[in-house]
Amino acid sequence: MDYIQAIIISIVEGLTEFLPVSSTGHMILTQAVLGVKSDEFVKMFTVCIQFGAILSVLVIYWKRFLQSLEFYWKLLIAFIPAAVFGFLLSDYIDSLLETPLVIAIVLVLGGVFMLFVDKWFHHPQEDQTITYKKSFMIGLCQCIAMIPGVSRSMATIVGGMGQKLSRKTAAEFSFFLAVPTMAAASGYKLLKLFLEPSGKELLMNNLTVLIIGNIVAFIVAIIAIKFFISFLSKYGFKAFGYYRILAGIVMIILFVCGVVSADITA
Repeated sequence: MDYIQAIIISIVEGLTEFLPVSSTGHMILTQAVLGVKSDEFVKMFTVCIQFGAILSVLVIYWKRFLQSLEFYWKLLIAFIPAAVFGFLLSDYIDSLLETPLVIAIVLVLGGVFMLFVDKWFHHPQEDQTITYKKSFMIGLCQCIAMIPGVSRSMATIVGGMGQKLSRKTAAEFSFFLAVPTMAAASGYKLLKLFLEPSGKELLMNNLTVLIIGNIVAFIVAIIAIKFFISFLSKYGFKAFGYYRILAGIVMIILFVCGVVSADITA
């Protein structure tokens, strides 16, 4: 993976991390289009540039992270389900990420679902307090996003709306929950790499690429978050549903026609 490929993948990460379109799915599909093979460093890169996206949330919402200890307890309760299932299913999830055709199909299916999200779930209550119970239910919904292509953002926002939260409140909690979730995923990948014999050397040899990737993801994610909150509050999910369907169909056609490989390990 060269610098240009790394920057393109980082832009995709920053744009899609907090949108309900599956950032991991888009990075894997972008990787397939660019012809980047899924070696150990590339797998680590697509996870570790999430640190840049995490930082964008902390910069935009820094006051919210200073509000109370209860705020962190709710995040912890929401984080626990994904932490448990993610640890148990880590290897299986990694194997699914190596099959972009599966991701393209899930993009289409998720897009169809999103066409009806506002009708089914947009019934907010006046009281927008996020209780411990609501936090846990949103955390359970986050586990669905372990299926590549589902979108962590979509799963948690819809989970929040299912708890009678407004689209804006659910989206913001989804952003907050992304911080411990993505930090844990990135940290776990780095730890696994360090424990491998050649891990430290691989990391040091590609440190510049990682730094550039995180900077690009950070800048783009700030723009994407501000756009998404405004757009979602006004228009809902339908436009993202149509986009997912279109993107998934295009990718399936490219795979069927042999333009891109359906197996990025090949």
